[in-house]
Amino acid sequence: MSLLPELRYPTVAELVSSARALADQRPELCALRQVGVSRAGRPLHLLSIGHARRAVLVVAGAHANEPAGGGTLLVLARRILEMPELRDGISWHLLLCADPDGASLHRAPTPRSLYEYHLGFFRPAGPEQPEWAPSLLPPDRLPPETRALTGVIDELRPYLQVSLHGTDLGGSWVQLTRDVPGLAEPFAKSAAELHIPVETSASDAAGWPASGPGVHVMPAAGTGPAYPSLPDDARHSTWYHAHRYGGLTAVIEVPMWAGGVVDDPAPHPAPAAALRHLARRLLGDAGEVLRVVEDVRPRP
Repeated sequence: MSLLPELRYPTVAELVSSARALADQRPELCALRQVGVSRAGRPLHLLSIGHARRAVLVVAGAHANEPAGGGTLLVLARRILEMPELRDGISWHLLLCADPDGASLHRAPTPRSLYEYHLGFFRPAGPEQPEWAPSLLPPDRLPPETRALTGVIDELRPYLQVSLHGTDLGGSWVQLTRDVPGLAEPFAKSAAELHIPVETSASDAAGWPASGPGVHVMPAAGTGPAYPSLPDDARHSTWYHAHRYGGLTAVIEVPMWAGGVVDDPAPHPAPAAALRHLARRLLGDAGEVLRVVEDVRPRP
């Protein structure tokens, strides 16, 4: 959440205003610049701290319905400025919001319940998502947000890219484009200190190897996808773009509401029956959605 007077996620305009204030306060260390525009012409801003060539890129707002990243960037920026050891040989570059158009359409800045969160829900289709678009579109059709992001990666050549994501209900987990041995222990310690459960079987990482609880490694460039039937492929996302410069990407997921059972690694006592039950429920819910769509569809 943000450091605003009320407990809510900051808007893109508030993120930019706060970043500009930091740059004005510490001009010898900070610079705020525009690195691109969205499909609707909204600017994409990058806050840079430090001048070292060895770079870390942190991306927020790639998914409009996962707003935790923006406020996290502001906290991170202040911590980097307060702790010189974090700038020792490293420069930090914070992309404030990768999809400002989507952020303007997701209208749940202060969700008090899952129901209220979904009333204001917006998330663009895969080809319109900055990080996922390259896995679904040819290079000549990529959205400008994707081109801006890959342009920043080409310029900075980060040894580490961190993409900040979230889930509505559950726990925290990490997805890596290359394994980082030993990460599971400090990750679990950090989650425990914040009273966030570590999700041991995240659906986003289904079929991927785990190097420890909540730490999943995406398919390597030379291997096949875990599920060939899926239309998208993480290996073609912007997460792998840093690999051409020897870097790697860590995707960090945090929940809006913690779920107390997601850290239980015990196998389900009757998985087949549970899946059949969930499949029937999903089919029923899908049918309800189709009926609503038909009711609101314009008639000729």
